[in-house]
Amino acid sequence: MGLTNDLFPRWLLLLTALLFAGVLLRAIRQTDWQWLRSEQRIQHCLFGAAVVLGFLWQLRAGLSPGLSIHIFGMTAVTLMLGWPLAVFSGLLALVIVVITGREPLSLFAVNGLITVMVPALVTHGIMRWERWVNFRNFFAYIFFCGFFGAGASVAAAGLTMVGLLWLTGVYDWYHLVHDYLRYLPLFLLPEGFVNGVVVTGLMVFHPELLATLDERRYR
Repeated sequence: MGLTNDLFPRWLLLLTALLFAGVLLRAIRQTDWQWLRSEQRIQHCLFGAAVVLGFLWQLRAGLSPGLSIHIFGMTAVTLMLGWPLAVFSGLLALVIVVITGREPLSLFAVNGLITVMVPALVTHGIMRWERWVNFRNFFAYIFFCGFFGAGASVAAAGLTMVGLLWLTGVYDWYHLVHDYLRYLPLFLLPEGFVNGVVVTGLMVFHPELLATLDERRYR
């Protein structure tokens, strides 16, 4: 989902820009730059994921004026790269979306926060929980981090967007519930399926591409 029209007041754009900058700074600080420079495989995954996401986000459907939906794919990218690099990859994809005219540059921070950062952080949180519980079956990683993580990340992003639209008075609560929130569960299923299938395929055929996967825990 993404915003295609400038719907928000200036103060909210400034607030989201500050939040965006804070998360981006955190991602920069938590990135192992030496590891990134030395691992061509990770570089290829980062830029390759950005291109795939940039193409995937072109395929969208409009709900209300200025509001569209699309598959995120951020959960699979987060499990591949870790949340800091997933944020960079997602923002590069968002640059592609802006260049192609799908979303305005003025909403880059808002869309970056909703489309990229919230899903990446939610997926990271679920992955940390899965590690903390210390499941010993690799299906737990696939189901909780892949399928469930994707659905939860989209739900969090959708609720964040609805909250912003409601608090600023862009749409009233009745409109948001009847034209968006009641359809939100339908968005979770394809998102969970797409990301879950990608994570399952990588875990079976190329587990080395999942930077967040600790294979020693499932032996």
